[in-house]
This record gives sequence, C-alpha cells and structure tokens, in this order.
Amino acid sequence: MSNLPELRPGQSIELLKALHILTRDGKLNQDSRRKLKQVYHLVQFIEPLLAEILAEKGDVNLADHGAGKSYLGFILYDLVLKAHNAGYVYGIEWREDLVNKSQELAHHLGFDRMAFLNQSVAESTSNSKLPDQIDMVTALHACDTATDDAIRFGLEKQAQFMVLVPCCQAEVAATLRKHKNESFGKTPLSEIWRHPIHTREFGSQITNVLRCLQLESRGYQVTVTELVGWEHSMKNELIIARQTNSPRKNALSRLEQILHELNLEDMRQRFIY
Repeated sequence: MSNLPELRPGQSIELLKALHILTRDGKLNQDSRRKLKQVYHLVQFIEPLLAEILAEKGDVNLADHGAGKSYLGFILYDLVLKAHNAGYVYGIEWREDLVNKSQELAHHLGFDRMAFLNQSVAESTSNSKLPDQIDMVTALHACDTATDDAIRFGLEKQAQFMVLVPCCQAEVAATLRKHKNESFGKTPLSEIWRHPIHTREFGSQITNVLRCLQLESRGYQVTVTELVGWEHSMKNELIIARQTNSPRKNALSRLEQILHELNLEDMRQRFIY
C-alpha cells in the first residue's frame, strides 16, 4: 500500500484488480491512474451527500444509470456504504454481459446490497424491482438522451439528489441542424450554430443549460462545476441537483423562451412534461 498513495485507506485491492484499475500485480498504469482520479473526484462530491441522507434516514437507495462496468457504484459501496453498513446500490445498464459480470463480482466480494438491472435508463423508471423512492441518482457519461432519461427517472422517484456528468449531447444539435435554414430567417442567434463544429459544441452547451432550467423548474437547486481538469476528460461538466421543493420562479418561462428563440420547439416534450 505504501507504493500506492493514490488509494484510499481500507480500499479493497481485490475490487480494484477486478475492475482492472490495478494490474494483477497490484500496480497502477497511466490510464488506470487517470480513471481512478476521475472516479475519486466524483466520489468527493457524492460522499457528503450520501452522508447527509444517511444521517437523516439511516439508509439510502442509490441508482447508477448507464453503469457500464459499475466503477462508480462499486467504489461508492466500498468506500462509503460498506463503512456505514447501510445503503443499497442499483446499477442500471443495457449491456447484458456487463450486468452479469457486475453481479458476479458483487457476489464474490460479498457486496450483498448491490443489484444490477439489464435495462435502458428509460425502461427502469417503471421497473417494480426498484423502490418507489430513490434517494440519489447518478449518471456518469450516460450518452445523449440517457442523461435526460436519468433526470426523468429522478423526478419520478423523487430523488433528493441527482449527480450527472452528461456525454454525447447530439439530439439538440441534430434539431438545430434540421431547422437551420428556417432559423436563419428567424433570429441572428442562428449564427452561433451556422458552422457544423459550432452546431455540435453549442448543441452540447445548450442541452445542459436546458437540463439545469428543467431541474430548477421542478424544485431543485442546481450547481454546475468541472469534474476534473480538461487534460483528463473533455466530457467534463458535472451537474449536481438538490431537491428543495422550491422551484425557481422564472425557470420554466426561461426554458420555454429559449426553446422558442432557438427554434427548438421539437424538444419541448423532452424538457417540459
């Protein structure tokens, strides 16, 4: 352990080897060090939120959407929930092979308060195997509209917190492209997305702006920050939403105005429901 100062005290070496963060001989390579740093940084944001829920309720239900190999779920369980002897993690992933591997690993490690569902994010909202209320929703690099589905899931499940790192926001950009000629005659703002590279980047940016307004309109306080430095990941935006049951007064009207001004009315059902 003295040769691995990056690791947290009490962390399961066996888990990190199984996740291929550590090599078989217990070492870190450059890629795994970058991956571990990114997950740790996210854990630093999530850990106090979990502690807050645990102090209030004595338990916590966490749903991790687009879980992939469940790096985040496993490490949160290992570093936070295991020590409290409380809390349940649900990993939701559409790739069956990854779900099976995660189930096997959780069983092998004795992480008996972890479950894995082979479903899309959208499908999981109506899954009877999940509790009616989920305290925290996480979605780390859930691609394109999967982040929106995670937000819808969180709203349906009355989540106290949502922690989102969006990825590949292509749908808004596609809508901007679809109505580009019409938009030129409607607003000079269309110059912002006239060039294809700007369409992609502006589409990504405005997607997250609309998500924040959506959350604020539904009674969440929203914080937006960097996940890690740009040298580690270009998909770097971290959105943390805390339920306050006090909607921002003008959030919905702002959202509607932006959809109208940018000729994005096609997206209304995704952000307003």
